Amino acid sequence: MALRVGIVSAAWGTFAHLPAWRAVPGVRVTAICTSRRQTAEAAAIRHGVDRPFHDAEALCTDPDIDIVDLGTRPPLRLPWALAALGAGKHVYQGVPHAPDWAGACAIDRAWKASGCIGVSDAFAQWIPAHTTMKQMIDRGFLGRPFGGTCHFNLSLFNRPARQFPYTWFAGAGQGVSAVRNNGSHALHLLLFLLGPVAALVAHDRQLLRQWRFDDGTAIPVETNDFATVLLQFANGATITLQASWSMPVADGWLIDLYGENGRLVARSPSFPTIRDCTLEAAATGETLTPVRLDRTMPDGLGLKPEADPQPSVAMALSMHAMIGAIRDDGRARPDFAQAKEVERVLEAIRRSTEERRWIELAEIEG
Repeated sequence: MALRVGIVSAAWGTFAHLPAWRAVPGVRVTAICTSRRQTAEAAAIRHGVDRPFHDAEALCTDPDIDIVDLGTRPPLRLPWALAALGAGKHVYQGVPHAPDWAGACAIDRAWKASGCIGVSDAFAQWIPAHTTMKQMIDRGFLGRPFGGTCHFNLSLFNRPARQFPYTWFAGAGQGVSAVRNNGSHALHLLLFLLGPVAALVAHDRQLLRQWRFDDGTAIPVETNDFATVLLQFANGATITLQASWSMPVADGWLIDLYGENGRLVARSPSFPTIRDCTLEAAATGETLTPVRLDRTMPDGLGLKPEADPQPSVAMALSMHAMIGAIRDDGRARPDFAQAKEVERVLEAIRRSTEERRWIELAEIEG
């Protein structure tokens, strides 16, 4: 029997998540939820989904739904995640994982009590450049890890279109910022590659005081848009992380790691995708050269590596693994345990910025 999925969000949810779920064997998207009956019914008709919902909690607890895919704002989806887990649903959760550290701890408790599978939408670790980087690190290509750089810089709000759907990022209390959004994706990958963070020092701040739109109008901004973090990992590596959504001519994604034996560099011009994220490698004394990447999709997966929208392809790989874990065949990643650890790092970044000091991750209890 196919596992039944309900998606909360008809924006990014239908643009990217819906085609990803529809590519996964053994899955059927049966429900879609928006905030109003009229828009929910219109979205269901437009996308060929059987059941429209305008009450997200009702979708999250519906007995005829097995997996809940939660998008939208972190403070809104926190109670929905708790309701879904409490009702025994598997959850595919957006990034950032929670609005704050307390919310992350609440999700963790509910997830552990549920016995269900919880997966974060930080799908970058399913991109071949990154999976190959992980394999090479595990085989000892770098040797003892020394350091490196990771940055994720975008130009989202330097001159956005007035219709840009994420202008709500400007408001305080939404659980978002450049480091909580861009930084979460980067941190998920860094933890995947290098293991846990032991300590950090950070500076998280606001550069743009208002967002000016292409029509000449502007709105005030209450969220931070630029962060620099020095991360000390338990394995000895020291990594600088920069996250911004306000770089005028953005340089996109970079993760550049080196150790006693070599160097690995993954790059992408924007958000990393299967199609455009590259990997280069060099042993000591050599020159960086491209690494050949295997972009073969699992049998039965209904998306090709070059398909659009590109984020759907890596999402589908993550969702495919999630279905395998639900059926006791494999392991889902990144799971809610890793999502909580990313939130622990984000809380340490918040405290370091506020208190102007190094923070040991062991200080962040919960």
